[in-house]
Amino acid sequence: MADKIKLALAFLLIVAGVVGFYALHDSAAVLRILSVLLGVLAAAGVFWTTESGKRLFGFAQDSVAEAKRVVWPTRKETLQTTGVVVLFAVVMALFLWAVDASLLLVVNKLMGRD
Repeated sequence: MADKIKLALAFLLIVAGVVGFYALHDSAAVLRILSVLLGVLAAAGVFWTTESGKRLFGFAQDSVAEAKRVVWPTRKETLQTTGVVVLFAVVMALFLWAVDASLLLVVNKLMGRD
C-alpha cells in the first residue's frame, strides 16, 4: 500500500511540475523549464524509494554493466560495414531507377507515346 501512495505522489509531483510550467507563463523560460525538471527529479526521487523503483534502477545498473562487457567493433570494421551498406544502398537505388525507367518506357510504347 505504501508503494502505491509513493507512486501516486510521484505522479502528482510530475503534474505539479507541468502545472508550474503553465502557471509561470509570464516568467522566464528558464524558470518554466526548471519547474518541470524539479517536478521530474522529485518524482524520480520518490519513485526510487518504491520496490518497483529499486528494481528498475537495479535493472539499469545491470544493463550498464552488461554494456561494458560487450566487445565493440573496431574502427576499421565499422568503416568497412558502413561502406558495404552505403554501396548496397547506391546499387539498389540505381537498380530501382533502371526498373522504373524501363517500365515507364514500356508503358509509353504501349500507350502509343514516343
